[in-house]
Amino acid sequence: MTSVSTRELCAWLDATLKASSFKDYCPNGLQVEGCERVSHIIAGVTASQALIEVAIDRGADAILVHHGWFWRGEDPRVRGTQRTRLAALLAANINLIAYHLPLDAHPTLGNNAQLASRLGLVADRQQPDASDPTSPPRTAGASNLIWLGSMPGAATLGQVAKQVAARLGREPLVVGAVDQPAQTIAWCTGAAQGMFSEAIDAGANVFITGEVSEPTVHLARESGVGFIGAGHHATERYGVQALALAVQQQFGLKVDFIDIDNPV
Repeated sequence: MTSVSTRELCAWLDATLKASSFKDYCPNGLQVEGCERVSHIIAGVTASQALIEVAIDRGADAILVHHGWFWRGEDPRVRGTQRTRLAALLAANINLIAYHLPLDAHPTLGNNAQLASRLGLVADRQQPDASDPTSPPRTAGASNLIWLGSMPGAATLGQVAKQVAARLGREPLVVGAVDQPAQTIAWCTGAAQGMFSEAIDAGANVFITGEVSEPTVHLARESGVGFIGAGHHATERYGVQALALAVQQQFGLKVDFIDIDNPV
């Protein structure tokens, strides 16, 4: 079976995602060191106990996720569920590899790019050649994590929401009138509801993200900009799948994506 050293795998992932260029809320890359070589990877959205158990049952050497561990502000003590997860991972000698903001932002493999592909969103492109699909997307916000574009064939908030529901397989939370215009759409996957005002400032008619907070509803109503909360997990299933496929193509490893459903 084809294998690669853990060091080489992580070096390629770090370089591909430009991990060192991000100031993140957690460490990116190898978070828990396991075996020295990898031939089988289990990929998923979050490094939950359920995903760890699948990796153990299938004899995987590494877990590749978007949501890893050791988040800023968390209790650093290893106890309770943290202890249970870590003990299982160490006992099985499995590597845990995670990429958060670097995977959100990547222009082709990232969550924003992959959600756009899934939903039929077309990103605006930066100059000099805005028609070139390989040119960087037009972004907004202090972190440049918001993408801007349009959804051909969907001129209203209601039409956009219908497309989101059909493509993601779940009904999104929608704030706004169904006939509101949707010429300019902004999107950022996951828990980006705090970026809603930045999307409004960038000229968006509709903002798509994963989660919603109480103030979000008032901001949508008072600004007249439509808001779609399509689910944190639902909007971030696709970046890690694209990254896993890229790893498979690069190294010839066995890679399985496991979707542990999450209603949030």
